[in-house]
Amino acid sequence: MDKIAVLIPCYNEEKTIAKVVKDAKEALPEAVIYVYDNNSKDRTVELAREAGAEIRYEYMQGKGNVIRRMFREIEAECYIMVDGDDTYPMEYAREMADKVLNHNADMVVGDRLSSTYFTENKRPFHNFGNSIVRSSINKLFNCNIKDIMTGYRAFSYGFVKTFPVLSTGFEIETEMTIHAVYNNMQIENVIVDYRDRPEGSESKLNTVSDGIKVLRTIVKLYRDYKPFGFFGLCAAVLALVAVVLFIPILISYLETGLVLRFPTLFCCGFIGLAAVQSFFAGLILSNMAMKNRRDFEYRYTLVTRKVRREE
Repeated sequence: MDKIAVLIPCYNEEKTIAKVVKDAKEALPEAVIYVYDNNSKDRTVELAREAGAEIRYEYMQGKGNVIRRMFREIEAECYIMVDGDDTYPMEYAREMADKVLNHNADMVVGDRLSSTYFTENKRPFHNFGNSIVRSSINKLFNCNIKDIMTGYRAFSYGFVKTFPVLSTGFEIETEMTIHAVYNNMQIENVIVDYRDRPEGSESKLNTVSDGIKVLRTIVKLYRDYKPFGFFGLCAAVLALVAVVLFIPILISYLETGLVLRFPTLFCCGFIGLAAVQSFFAGLILSNMAMKNRRDFEYRYTLVTRKVRREE
């Protein structure tokens, strides 16, 4: 098992990958540097190997698929994950690793948004999107995470080996964050400088399509992790619609003694039944979610015993 493993997912990063590997070796001389190539069509693999990285491959396209492969294959006490685009300075890696190895952190977030991100990043819609995602997750999950979408993180062995990677693309960072928050893992924050990509290096993140995927992931995970909140809100909306439709019928009945719109009355009844069903679905799924949390704690304990035995 490695003491520290630096994980670098890559797709067409020939302009920056050699520098990222070199900086990682200087910042963490004892670490093993893994570059996971995701079907690059340029010289990324060649340059990373020349810089001293160990090369591995993931042939299913998408950052989430790469991270799934990395987490399955690599055994380490501490994992540092960083993008291969040279937007994150590696001098913060030592502090992040120390929080995992010596302060029991499960996940350390490299916080760009509290430093230079909004001035360095030249894509205004990315700035807006990051703010929306951060605000929505902090509100829905009652937490205070400073940067949700950062690709610069450190993880414990326990986090990596118990995290179920379901996303295939850039929404993976959102999934990681919500998983850690929901399972009450220890999350630390390190403010890092951010620099925009060098000239000639292009982002693979599509602002609109990937942004929609991230928002969809937030809704799905809120439904899965907090089903009573999700289905309770659905029940409240349905009940409100039923009441709004029923009030004119009730007023008409009180004035004339006649029900003049039977189809609307029937519709109100079915919508009301849907509200009741949604409410009880939330109760049932909430109990199932609680059982899943208990099962997770048991699995986490079993996984972390391996690290303690090897120490």
